[in-house]
Amino acid sequence: MTAVNADNESSARSGHPLGALDAVRALIDDSDRLPSDVLETLRLLSGELQEAHAKYRALVEQIPAIVYIDIADETMQTTYVSPQIEALLGITPQEYIDDAQLWTKQLHPDDRERALAEYVAGREAGGGFTFEYRLIARDGRVVWFRDSATVVRDADGKPALIHGVMLDITDRREAEEHAAFLAYHDNLTELPNRSMFEELLELAIARARRHDVGVAVMLIDIDDFKLVNDSLGHEAGDELIRRLAERLREATRETDLVARQGGDEFLLLLADLERTPASGLPDGAETPALIAESVVTRIQEALRTPFDIGGTEVYVTASIGIGLFPNHGQDALELMRNADTAMYRSKQAGPGGYLMYANVIEDFRGKLSMTTRLRKAVENQNWMLHYQPIIDLLEGKMVGVEALIRWNDPNGGLVPPGDFIPLAEEMGLIDVIGDWVVEELSRQGMAWREDGLELEIGFNLSPRQLWQPDVTQRLMTRLESGGIDPRSVIVEITESAAMTDPERTQRILWDLHGRGLRLAIDDFGTGYSSLSRLKHLPVDILKIDRSFVRDIPDDPQAGNMVQAVIQLAAGLNMTPLAEGIETQDQWLFLVEHGCRFGQGYYFSRPVPADEILERQRRTVSV
Repeated sequence: MTAVNADNESSARSGHPLGALDAVRALIDDSDRLPSDVLETLRLLSGELQEAHAKYRALVEQIPAIVYIDIADETMQTTYVSPQIEALLGITPQEYIDDAQLWTKQLHPDDRERALAEYVAGREAGGGFTFEYRLIARDGRVVWFRDSATVVRDADGKPALIHGVMLDITDRREAEEHAAFLAYHDNLTELPNRSMFEELLELAIARARRHDVGVAVMLIDIDDFKLVNDSLGHEAGDELIRRLAERLREATRETDLVARQGGDEFLLLLADLERTPASGLPDGAETPALIAESVVTRIQEALRTPFDIGGTEVYVTASIGIGLFPNHGQDALELMRNADTAMYRSKQAGPGGYLMYANVIEDFRGKLSMTTRLRKAVENQNWMLHYQPIIDLLEGKMVGVEALIRWNDPNGGLVPPGDFIPLAEEMGLIDVIGDWVVEELSRQGMAWREDGLELEIGFNLSPRQLWQPDVTQRLMTRLESGGIDPRSVIVEITESAAMTDPERTQRILWDLHGRGLRLAIDDFGTGYSSLSRLKHLPVDILKIDRSFVRDIPDDPQAGNMVQAVIQLAAGLNMTPLAEGIETQDQWLFLVEHGCRFGQGYYFSRPVPADEILERQRRTVSV
C-alpha cells in the first residue's frame, strides 16, 4: 500500500468513479469539437456519473471503515483512501497518499512481517483475501483492523487493482483478549486463577520428573474472613482480598506463582526446588520443605502489619497447607488435594499456622488408632469424672465443683477431654458420653449429699448435645433418676456455641431454665457475642476466660477486660466467675474488682471425687 500522487489520469486508471467523471467533464469542456448529439450524451453520462459518485461517497466515506484502492503490482501504490483514516489513525488521506511507506511504518512491529507477507500472498493469489493486523495511530493508540481485499483484473485478465476495506475491530479484539485473560485470571485481583495454576503446576511437575527437582504447593486460607464481610460489607471484603494479593506477591520470590483459587483462598507454586538428600525427611525432601517453610515465614511476617480498610484496621492471619512433589502427590490434582487437607488440619489446630502433608499423614494414623480405642472406651465406659472446686473468693470456701470427664485409656493413662471430645463429636459418640456424664455426676451428687456435703455441680454441654432435639428431656430424665435437684446443677455452654444459632439457643436455654437448671456461659470473651442477644438469654453465670485472667494484674488491657466483664455481668444480673486463677495476686485483683467466685490451680486442680470431702474441710483465707 505505498502511494503515488493521484492526478486525473491516474484516477481514471484507478477505478475510482471520480476519475471517470473528471474524464467526461474534460470532454464536455472541449465541446467545440463535438457533435451536439454526442455532447448531449456526454452531459447525460456526466449526470449519471455525478450521481454515482455521490452514492459512492455516501456508501464508502460514511461507513465506520477505511476504504482504499491500490495498484496490484510490486509498488503497492495507493491511489485512493477514504477520509475515515483521519478519525481512526489521525492521518489525513493526502498524507497517506503522499508517503509511499506510511502503511508499512504504521504497522505494529509484532505484526509487520506477517501482515506484509499475507498482503503479497493475497495479491499473487488473485482473489479475495482477509487478514488482521494492528496499526499505530499518530497519538500512540493501537488500532486493530480486519482488512478484506479483492483483486480486480483488467481486460487481459491480469491483476490491476486491489480494492480493500479496513474495518476497525479494536473493541472486538480487546473483548476477546479480556475474555482470554479472564479464562486464566481472577477478575478481582488479576492473579492467575486455578485453571492457569493447574496447567503451570503440571508443567512444573513434568520438569521435576526430568531434572529430579522438587515442587511445593501451598493452599492459603484467610482465617475468619467472613467477619470482615459481615462487619464492614462485601466491598471492604473485596478490597481486603486485593490488598492481600499484593502482600502475597511482595512476600514471595520472583520465581513463585501466586494465584487465587476463589473466595478467601490463594494458591502458591514453588517450582524447580533443589532436592538434597538428608535425614530429616525422606527422598531428599528436606531442602524443598525448608524452602517452603521459609516462604511461609515471610508470608506470616507480611501479614503481621494490619490492613487499613476504609479507615478500619484489620488484622489478618492465614492457615496454610503444604504439599511436596513427589513425596505427597504424583500429579497436580493429588498434590493440591493433599495441600488442601493439610490446610484444613492446620485451621483446626488454630488460626495463623501451617502444616505439611507429611505431618498430616502421621496425624491421620494417630487419629485412626484413637478412633478404634475411643469406640472401645464407649463400649466399656472407660470414663471417670474429676471435679475442680468453685471457690467463694471473698470467704475462701468451696461452694461447688465443675465435673470434667477423663478417659481412662488402658494404653495411655488418663486422657483429658480436649484430646478426645472433638473426635467423639466428629464420630457421633458425644451423645452417649454426655449421657454417662450426667448419670455419673447425679450418682456422685447423691453420694456427697449422704455424707452431708451439699454442692452445686456444673458440667459442660457440647455444641452437638446442645442441638439435640430432646436435650432437655434427656437431661431431666437422668437427673430425676439420680435424685438430684435441678437447681443444684449448672449447665455450661461455650460462648461460640451459644452464638452459632442465637434464636435456637435462646429457645433451648429458656426450656432448660424453665425446668430449674442453672445456666453458665463458658469462655466468655473469646467468641463474638451480641450483647443484644445475651441480655435475652436466661444465663445465671458469666465465666471469664482464663486467657484474660492469666495476665492480670500486670497487663492493664487484660485488667480492663476483666473489669468490663464483671461490670457487664452485674448489669445483666448475672454472676461473674473467673477461670484459671493461678496466683494470689490474681485472686486479690478479682476480689478487689467485685468478682465473687472463681476456680483455678491456685486453689485446686481437678481431682477425683474422693478428695472433694477432704478439701471441703480446708479453710482458705485471704
